[in-house]
Amino acid sequence: MVCLRAEGAKEEIQADLIVGCDGAFSAIRKQFLRQSRFNYSQTYIPHGYLEITMPPINGEFAMKPDYLHIWPRNTFMMIALPNLDKTFNCTLFMPFEEFEKVTTGDKVIEFFQKYFPDAIPLIGAEALKRDFFRLPAQAMVSVKCSSYHFGDKCVLMGDAAHAMVPFYGQGMNAGFEDCLVLNEIMDQLNEDFSAVLPEYTRVRVPDGQAIADLAMYNYVEMREHVNSKWFLFRKYVDNFLHIIMPRTIIPLYTMASVTFTRTRYHKVVKHWHWQDKVRKDIVHVHSTLFKGL
Repeated sequence: MVCLRAEGAKEEIQADLIVGCDGAFSAIRKQFLRQSRFNYSQTYIPHGYLEITMPPINGEFAMKPDYLHIWPRNTFMMIALPNLDKTFNCTLFMPFEEFEKVTTGDKVIEFFQKYFPDAIPLIGAEALKRDFFRLPAQAMVSVKCSSYHFGDKCVLMGDAAHAMVPFYGQGMNAGFEDCLVLNEIMDQLNEDFSAVLPEYTRVRVPDGQAIADLAMYNYVEMREHVNSKWFLFRKYVDNFLHIIMPRTIIPLYTMASVTFTRTRYHKVVKHWHWQDKVRKDIVHVHSTLFKGL
């Protein structure tokens, strides 16, 4: 491998294995595009995000810090997460064309008065106007590819293999899991990279693609579905069934992230679809019984 130094010098390095952990716009992955039968897709969602700081009030958190705060508005949303310094990091996710309509400080206040009026006194009008224009709205990209390896010399991990939008909070965890899985396979196959790397691709590609899809879905759930009474009723049914059948019926978010189990992401998706069918059948039976009364 040839490395180009900042001063322009070239250095040739010999390695048993090149590990591409260089992010969503991976230079290593770009070289994979030269090989036959390498599949790759990159998708920018039509929404961007910007961040706004909610300061402490009298030295304490402005809101309860033990929750993920969400302002769902169907086609967009704002969330707030607590920081160690007792601020909240507020993130506004919204279509780019909506950001483009908010061009002045006065329009920022008008927008927040219409959609997030309770946030204005917590953030402060002047701070809100300042933070809104600090940086332009940033894009979000999702990457899928296959395979994750080239021969017995190179392998992709983390965002280089499966960059995802941030709505499931699993990007870093999925990258760490890549390391864990690769290490386990290396132990099983005695570090024979000609066998290790194809097995790593076989195991991880379905999971990398599944969590990328779950992250996309969760954005719709967070910004829109939570406003639906029917969706909230389904959640109630899920939670009730989980209480009486904790090993069989498990809420999707719990399966995929909260408990940090070793359950593979693509199996989570399969189980989720099965649970959805079970729930629909139960609701159908109950509605039929009520109609017969």
